[in-house]
Amino acid sequence: MNRRELIDADGGNHAAKPIPRAAFDSTLALLREGYDFISARCRRMNTDIFATRLMLRPAICVRGAEAAEMFYGGDHFTRIGAMPQTTLRLLQDKGSVQALDGAAHRHRKALFLSILLDGDQIERLRATFRRAWLDRLEDWQRRDEIILLDAANLVLTQAAADWAGIPADKDRAELCRELSGMVENAGGGIGPSTMLALWRRRRTERTIGELVRRVRSGALDLPANSPVRLVSEYVDAEGMPLDLASAAVEIINIIRPVVAIGRFIMFAALALHQHRQWCDKFAAGDDDGLEAFAEEVRRLYPFFPFIGGRARHPFEWKGYRFGKGDWVLLDLHGTNHDRRLFVEPARFIPERGLSWKTHGFDFIPHGGGDRATTHRCPGEAVTVALIMEAVRLLTRSMAYQVPDQDMTVSLARMPARPKSGFRIDNVRRKPG
Repeated sequence: MNRRELIDADGGNHAAKPIPRAAFDSTLALLREGYDFISARCRRMNTDIFATRLMLRPAICVRGAEAAEMFYGGDHFTRIGAMPQTTLRLLQDKGSVQALDGAAHRHRKALFLSILLDGDQIERLRATFRRAWLDRLEDWQRRDEIILLDAANLVLTQAAADWAGIPADKDRAELCRELSGMVENAGGGIGPSTMLALWRRRRTERTIGELVRRVRSGALDLPANSPVRLVSEYVDAEGMPLDLASAAVEIINIIRPVVAIGRFIMFAALALHQHRQWCDKFAAGDDDGLEAFAEEVRRLYPFFPFIGGRARHPFEWKGYRFGKGDWVLLDLHGTNHDRRLFVEPARFIPERGLSWKTHGFDFIPHGGGDRATTHRCPGEAVTVALIMEAVRLLTRSMAYQVPDQDMTVSLARMPARPKSGFRIDNVRRKPG
């Protein structure tokens, strides 16, 4: 983006273009349309930006690669005050890296990058995930059917906990309910299930905080490369360790996103079912195109609908002026389905050859920009590695049938899933 497109608003002496307006308040429309809310209005209004209100709060909605570059590329936004309180507390919580900006954010973010982009750590987690999946196969064979999303979540919880260094005396099924509940109830609503998820999260934080205390006291000896120990021993730029609550939050922010990959694994299984040629190819042992398959799953299927930010200072973009404190929502799902960026965006086409390593602002299921300096999620390498391993397991290590079921994916539900959760039955382990 060149300097003429993005300048300090205070430095401009021309009249800013008026931001197109949608309805006075679009709360009900957002609840009704979900993932398609922003893009539907952008298409109808022939724009990549519009203003509205959500819960009577003024909001500016944007989509597209240029909007993603504006959102992630110029240090113009903070996450503070940018998402509903229930979403904040379930997904990140106060004291997390997402609540930081500037040098403090970069220093804390380096801790996550040292864990989640380290090849040895990724391989250790992948191998742990594979063992956990194969261990569960015996149980799956005894069942009449399994809901793959629930089954994958439990396997991922087992793998994430073992990899991170959480002792086995923490019940994995209970931990799975806690972590998956954070993801399932993060849509911003308020109800009994959300309140239960928040209560469970507080219990998880207390448990993880106690682990941190034991590590620091020497009562719990964990491997030097375990994430629990790495976070427990982390010191900030001033040489201070995290308080127990913040350390617990950051450990959860490492293991909870691993469990969230269960949704992508479910969608990968749906893609294998709907596109049998890819299933047959991978079942034959051919890994060519496997990474591209995983990346197309991340592009096509709904994960995070949008991300919010608050403008840190006045600035101008493409002639539109943003004021300090403006609430801006970037359409992640819509940008990944933008026909200006992707031919036939509604079709599953792994031949696009997408990769998180090379796409900056057009392919943004986990955000865009530089992982080290922006709020882009640092876990893409882990996500792709585990989707790929799950596809290998689904096609080479087990056989199963997919019974008739309602596989409708409603974009009004956030986070989205097939209505059935993707059921499989007659599970059996393949020899070898």
